[in-house]
Amino acid sequence: MIQTILYFHGFASSSESSKAQIIKKYISSNYKDIKIYTPNLSNDFKEAVEQIENLVKQNKNIAFMGCSLGGYYALYFSQLHRSKAILINPAIPPLEGFEIYLGENENFSTREKFSITKKDIKYIRSISHDSFNNKKRTLVLLESGDEVLDYIKTISYFRGSHIDILFGGNHSYSSFENKLVKIKEFLQIH
Repeated sequence: MIQTILYFHGFASSSESSKAQIIKKYISSNYKDIKIYTPNLSNDFKEAVEQIENLVKQNKNIAFMGCSLGGYYALYFSQLHRSKAILINPAIPPLEGFEIYLGENENFSTREKFSITKKDIKYIRSISHDSFNNKKRTLVLLESGDEVLDYIKTISYFRGSHIDILFGGNHSYSSFENKLVKIKEFLQIH
């Protein structure tokens, strides 16, 4: 039984993202026995992984959720802990094209400036598994209009998982509120 949900925002975003707020409000309002955390993950990948590891140590029966890079983190940790995962327009290994973020970046939510080096990209690529083996416990929510990630590659990577595709949309996954019941049913929370 799920006791905790960890939701991870995407690259250069924050817990103030619309999806983080929507899922937090939905779970908090309807499922009092389930804790939900939407942490502000560090822009530094190693620090973000440490934050997630600390949350995992402090909680039980965790389901992982995330969007884009947050989906990448959720994928990694759900496989590691053999837990359920809900991945929204997720980034997939090996993070093809991530080099466009080399150099200075700005967090869209906090306006914090941060830099990404080749060493950072090598690290973030290292936190993935050689193969995807958590198919039955993974729900992938995709919108074909994602202008950042190729949904066809994502379908191929997650073949055998529960995959939900909405034709149209965008990288922000504009139909998220319409998927709350599907998320609840997949997690089997009541």
